[in-house]
Amino acid sequence: MPNAQNKEMLASIKEDLDGVSAMWVVDYRGLTVKEMQQLRRDIRETGSVLKVYKNTLVHLALSEAELPTLDDMLAGPSAFVFSGNDVAASAKALKTFAKANQNLEIKGGLMEGAAVSAAEVEAIASLPSREQLMAQIAGAISGVARGLATTINGVPRGLAQVVAAVAEQKEAA
Repeated sequence: MPNAQNKEMLASIKEDLDGVSAMWVVDYRGLTVKEMQQLRRDIRETGSVLKVYKNTLVHLALSEAELPTLDDMLAGPSAFVFSGNDVAASAKALKTFAKANQNLEIKGGLMEGAAVSAAEVEAIASLPSREQLMAQIAGAISGVARGLATTINGVPRGLAQVVAAVAEQKEAA
């Protein structure tokens, strides 16, 4: 690999791999230029980026980073989706696009340093997004706090009712 262009591309791949939560591998064979542009837009909206690199350079970058080399996935034309914080959103965008366009095939990928299959990527895509999870957690915390406040408020109210009942009994007697 003495080629200077390949060395630059290898450095670019290493930079893309640094700090990502996941990297998905897809086969884009058969997609038109317009479809590829739409896929890039969909991926970009999730805060991720789609890039096309040579499989051998990606293999080399993965081995130098001491990550699984994904040999079984790096065959044929491959595009790579580098996902930031919201891994589920990028996987969901890929899955949605693949349903609409039969030519896109999800091969699998890499998540948190471990290889994942295409089925696992689709399972990740079915997870709620980061914002939905945060909303669910906030709702759960709010529900617990509301229940606790109601319970705490109920104790003095019950005591007041008992005191009032005792006072009425004493007045009646």
